Amino acid sequence: MDLQVRGLTALVTGGTKGIGRAIVETFAAEGANVAFCARTADAVTATQQEIGRNNVVGARVDVGEGAEVARWVDDTAARFGSIDMVISNVSALAIPDTEENWKASLNVDLLGTVRLVKAVMPHVKRSAAPSITAISSVSGREVDFASGPYGTMKSAIIAYMAGLAFQLAEQGIRANTVSPGNTYHPGGVWEQIEQGDPELFSMAMGLNPTHRMGTPQEIADTVVFIASPKSSRTTGANILVDGGLTRGIQF
Repeated sequence: MDLQVRGLTALVTGGTKGIGRAIVETFAAEGANVAFCARTADAVTATQQEIGRNNVVGARVDVGEGAEVARWVDDTAARFGSIDMVISNVSALAIPDTEENWKASLNVDLLGTVRLVKAVMPHVKRSAAPSITAISSVSGREVDFASGPYGTMKSAIIAYMAGLAFQLAEQGIRANTVSPGNTYHPGGVWEQIEQGDPELFSMAMGLNPTHRMGTPQEIADTVVFIASPKSSRTTGANILVDGGLTRGIQF
């Protein structure tokens, strides 16, 4: 299937590992220009070199700093001539219920998404195929072990994106959320839990009706399709990609 993204520009936060890295690689493979960012300069450089495509450009950006986000967005628009598909993928992964984690989750997960949206808005308004997609989590959809700062901010992201979808529909700008279930990759949170809290890992595996966790590529395939012009009628949706993990019925 031709997703019709060739020559368009995708912007991806948190693009050096896991789901974000897979999203960057998938957009690039489909022929899109891709700008990605992360907080660690060495990881950005290594990712760009490993992908090895002229149409993929990384930058060190802290989404907790509005000025850095705005500068990166404007630089990307100047480099590629447009910004069309925007993916907000950064998370502080602050799960324990502490005041520090509430502040980190608010600043990175929720406000990081808000800052990105505000920065890209002048550019996506000029796009012929504009879309904004935020990565939430099944922890924002139902109560689970991460229902403190992490889950609460993921719920807020779903609500924020639904509001954007309604507000921007007349302008032709789509806004959606993708909520992954447990996703395993080297260096990821579930590998850390597997090593540090095997009881929790075993419980999580037992809840998966497919008897496995997902892969970053499985999430990325959905994200890129939802963001692409091929999904032009999809807006205001929260797409679960969880292998049947969640039990709630979405009306």
